[in-house]
Amino acid sequence: MPIRLNLLAEAQAAEEMRRRDPVKRLLWMAGILIAAMLTWSGWLQLKAMFAKNDLNRVVFRMSSHTNEYQKVSSALEKTQDIKRKLSALHQLAANRFLNGSLLDALQHTTVDDVQLLRVKIEQAYSNTEEIKSRTNEAQIVIRGRPATANEKILITLEGIDSAPVPGDQINHFKEAVAANPWFRAMTRTNAVSLKNLSPPQISPLTGKPSVTFTLECRLPEKTR
Repeated sequence: MPIRLNLLAEAQAAEEMRRRDPVKRLLWMAGILIAAMLTWSGWLQLKAMFAKNDLNRVVFRMSSHTNEYQKVSSALEKTQDIKRKLSALHQLAANRFLNGSLLDALQHTTVDDVQLLRVKIEQAYSNTEEIKSRTNEAQIVIRGRPATANEKILITLEGIDSAPVPGDQINHFKEAVAANPWFRAMTRTNAVSLKNLSPPQISPLTGKPSVTFTLECRLPEKTR
């Protein structure tokens, strides 16, 4: 039986041991893991770039909306200010004192033997300056106040009483003035008072004994 000798067996065994070396396998596995991690890191970086672009677009849209909101808020504030001024003008026009209405009321307020000689109207106004709206450090709008005027009106009536007993009709005339619908609406209280009464004397108008008197009516103060 022939005997076969493998002279390369020792070299083949060494080669087989190198092929089965666990360190080499670990190196291959580490290389694969490093490649996978580099791929995953690159993918994450690319995703972060896309997210940053999306964030920049959202920030830009928010900034544009913020500017529009500020413009709209400013326009609304100006609109409200105009409305307040228009309302104040309408109130001033509707509630202003009318001399014609006073004269018409006096025309319908008559008492026998009493003649109205003079009507005097004193109007005094004290003004308050406008306070403009402002924004504080916390960006909160503090609304201002429009300019106002405090109105004081004093009506003085001078007349003459030529009754058989001079002075007897003054109280009747005073009551008639206080009961007049216009005076009731304007004063809301019995604000007609006797301020002056002269001694009896001969009237140059009628040639009869008479007295002159002065009535005052102070209207309630109003802020316009």
